[in-house]
Amino acid sequence: MSQRVASIQVGQLMVVGFKGKIAPEGIIDLIHRHRIGGIILFSHNVGTPQELLSLTSSLQREAQKAGYEYPLLICLDQENGVVRRLGKGATTFPGAMSIGATANSENAFDISLATGKELKELGVNWNLAPVLDVNNNPDNPVIGVRSFGENPHLVAEFGKNAMKGLQNAGVITTLKHFPGHGDSNVDSHLSLPVIGHTRARLDEVELVPFQACIAEGADTIMSAHVYFPAIEDRENVPATLSKKVISGLLREELGFDGVVTTDCLEMKAISETIGTEKGAVEALNAGVDLVMVSHTHEVQLRTIKELELALAQGVLQEESLKASLNRINKLKGKYLSWENTPFHSEFVSLGSEEHKNIAEKVFQESVTIVKNEGLLPLQMDQNILVINPPNQTIYGVEDVKEIKTTLSDAMKEFSNQVEAYDLPTSFTLKEMDLLIQRAKEFDVIVIGTLSVSATSYEIELFNRLLKLGIPVVGVAMRNPYDLRFFPDVTAYLATYEFTYLALRTAAQAIFGKVSVSGKLPVTLLETKTTF
Repeated sequence: MSQRVASIQVGQLMVVGFKGKIAPEGIIDLIHRHRIGGIILFSHNVGTPQELLSLTSSLQREAQKAGYEYPLLICLDQENGVVRRLGKGATTFPGAMSIGATANSENAFDISLATGKELKELGVNWNLAPVLDVNNNPDNPVIGVRSFGENPHLVAEFGKNAMKGLQNAGVITTLKHFPGHGDSNVDSHLSLPVIGHTRARLDEVELVPFQACIAEGADTIMSAHVYFPAIEDRENVPATLSKKVISGLLREELGFDGVVTTDCLEMKAISETIGTEKGAVEALNAGVDLVMVSHTHEVQLRTIKELELALAQGVLQEESLKASLNRINKLKGKYLSWENTPFHSEFVSLGSEEHKNIAEKVFQESVTIVKNEGLLPLQMDQNILVINPPNQTIYGVEDVKEIKTTLSDAMKEFSNQVEAYDLPTSFTLKEMDLLIQRAKEFDVIVIGTLSVSATSYEIELFNRLLKLGIPVVGVAMRNPYDLRFFPDVTAYLATYEFTYLALRTAAQAIFGKVSVSGKLPVTLLETKTTF
């Protein structure tokens, strides 16, 4: 096989990313010289709707000029909720756990259908969603509210509907993170998680949603950078690089013949162990079809060279790569054509009133009053201190620019008796004393939290505030599990995310302006989930 042919083939098996809102020369070169298979976008690539459409259109025009049979795969993580890439002009839709809290899986279909329509108008043809991880570990630092809940059958039902909604919009879907990232306490962006469950337990929990969605026509599945010793006997080999997981479990046992993609190979679970470049070779040998190198151009070029060398030396088999190319082309043939690739600026669904109404309806059905000892609704004449949580990320996949703690702003929409206090990321004892003294002047204290851990100074602050004898309302603005640390609050709400519509809905519920009906899709303390 000639070096030119080898180059074309391995390029088609890669998905790459870049910085900025305009495609750099390096990406254009990858399209023309290496015929790269796909592009992944992040928030740093997304500006106004017109800017994003201009970017996706320019990428597709380069692919067209390069003689591609099908358009480029262009993907992003629009899970909604805490992981969302679209910003200006797009509808803010609720994320997975918010939808799970509605106990109505039709909402998963409706939200995904609307999301897909907006993505399609922007030239994005592939969404890296839905998340099928079953989050049954309260300390999970990477999944949490990105999951529909802790019940595998609920996750299967909601995931299936989310998948179908996107597909009905003409957008390729991705089930992630196979075979399940929900019971880890390590973020694979930072290190290699290990999930030591038996195969029987994996069959009963983690694999249930994947099996259900494969049976309903899954498009692509993303592998997890997680080590499963019950499946892979080589120590510390993540699922992404495991032939027993990808070819054995996923392909042969579960019968999936669609496209398998990796999560980003620049995540530390791969880059700081086997290395991104060799990891790409191992992933393809394991049975993966697309390898993602999402950020660094030099690493992308080195990965291509490593793949070409592995092909030339017989480490990678031509027959296996051809099978991957066939699967990729079959997927593209189903969803993509030059005729339906948007190069225009007509936005019909994007940010429409219809979509805003859908989102608002689901937020009202999702925000959950977990506890209320006769305090809510608050009265309009009460003096209220709203304490906003420290402004920080928790998941490696989150974008910093998306973190906004605006609980006090939402509360101020409904009362002019609200005073805000923004907590810093670190707090001295003197600063805490001053806040405690100030809090004594209020009738009610409302505290927002963003995923409290056992080492958070907020625990001491919360407990000191509770000793004042002033009613305290806790609002979990991300993980509902925060109640574990503050069981004595007078009232407690869960919004599952810090998007403004979720917080506004919570504020409305606190003042009795709307009736919310969310049910916890996870277990807190002795609270049991029932549907």
